[in-house]
Amino acid sequence: MTTIERAFSLDTRILGSVAPPVAEGQERLGRPAPALRRVLVLLDAAAAALAWAVGLSIPGGLPATRGHELLVSAAAASLLTIATLVAMGGQHLYLSRVCGIRSVEIVGLARAAAIVGLVALVLPRAMPVEVGLPSALLGAFLAFILLNIVRSGYRQWLQGARRVGRFVRPVVVVGTNEEGYDLVRLVQHHPELGYRIAGVIGDVASYHRLGFDVPHLGSTDGSGGDVLDIVEACGANGAMVAASATHPDALNRLTRSLVAGGIHVHLSSGLRGIDHRRIRHQPLAHEPLFYLEPITLARWQLSVKRILDLILATVGGVLLALPVVAVAAVLIKLHDRGPVFFRQTRIGHKGRPFTCIKLRTMAVGAEERYSELARAMAGRDGPLVKLNADPRVTPIGRVLRATSIDELPQLLNVLKGEMSLIGPRPAQASEVAEFDDDLLLRHEVRPGISGLWQVEARDNPSFAAYKRYDLFYIENWSIGLDVAILFATIQHLVVRSLTPNAQH
Repeated sequence: MTTIERAFSLDTRILGSVAPPVAEGQERLGRPAPALRRVLVLLDAAAAALAWAVGLSIPGGLPATRGHELLVSAAAASLLTIATLVAMGGQHLYLSRVCGIRSVEIVGLARAAAIVGLVALVLPRAMPVEVGLPSALLGAFLAFILLNIVRSGYRQWLQGARRVGRFVRPVVVVGTNEEGYDLVRLVQHHPELGYRIAGVIGDVASYHRLGFDVPHLGSTDGSGGDVLDIVEACGANGAMVAASATHPDALNRLTRSLVAGGIHVHLSSGLRGIDHRRIRHQPLAHEPLFYLEPITLARWQLSVKRILDLILATVGGVLLALPVVAVAAVLIKLHDRGPVFFRQTRIGHKGRPFTCIKLRTMAVGAEERYSELARAMAGRDGPLVKLNADPRVTPIGRVLRATSIDELPQLLNVLKGEMSLIGPRPAQASEVAEFDDDLLLRHEVRPGISGLWQVEARDNPSFAAYKRYDLFYIENWSIGLDVAILFATIQHLVVRSLTPNAQH
């Protein structure tokens, strides 16, 4: 959910959230952000056009397909393509606060596809052509699938570009207290967001006490004008304001000054790990207050989650896992004659250990090298050891990992009730030993084959990101979030399978 950056009150109209597909106001080498936006719109249009062309071509889709009526068919597909783009705009799918959160973007795409499906059914009122119900349903379904695939591919490309410093927005953090420090770390741990911290503004004593590793640009006198001057002088066009670092009166003057100066303002609320869908705007006497919805998890949701696990694991195991695992097993055995499966003790629900099953992706004896590699991880910020190029992985293993085929045997763990399809990944006992009390809360839910961290930050080695996403899932779990993560997982796997050069 960043994920989920909106949940951390970094809601903004620029695309700087997790995996955002647009980048308002950013420039690089003369390529303004509108160029990126146009690319995305063209990709969306191509996906929608293909979806409706296929949908209208099935028997019963359109009554005739010869002569001038072909033009009518093409016009109908074009009209529905335009309607798709309009519906997506209506769902705010070109704003960061929506499409920066993958689970929210998926819901928006589903709504847009459903709206255009209804438009197709009433098309005879606009054109002398009748679209059948099967055609409308197929077109809407294909539009949803293709738009997800296209946007996932674009997101992955943009994230990769931002990790190496392209298409980034320079911003200044205002506030040198703990909240300001957390904002700096949040941006540093997520280079894919598209932000670069130019420096911080605030009390110099706090700056040195907390050990900021970005430049101190100056202090503020509370008027706001001095901050605007500093932001403009360092070439930034955005400011992230830690609200708790500034007196309320000074905060109002500061934000008004920055907005009047054309600076994009991100105002932190101090909340962490709260799903934006639980936050309701509830002004009091015209003052901007928020109401926080409590967590409401009925027993039926837990029952539905387990039923979905059993149904999907059974169907997926029979139709997908068995034949795919059989082929993978043969390839693994032919490669080095070693064992096909890898079994490892992991910590599951309520802290109970269980045996997690995977297809073996590493060379025989790889476990013996784990401690050595873990000690060699210079600067790792937690117990999570994640190597971008693990030398223990076999050539076949890299393919299995890229496609997540190595995880398919864990459907057995799901059927046994040790795991769920969606949840935090089960950790090893040695990792759990280093978890703090907050992260130990992940054992309140069943571990999953896929989860929020996997779809939002799988290629991010930061332990802080791992912790943040797990805690967010635990705090905000729902059937709707599980379904969104499941769709995002499928989308993610398709794109990674089609992009062999992606990080694994």
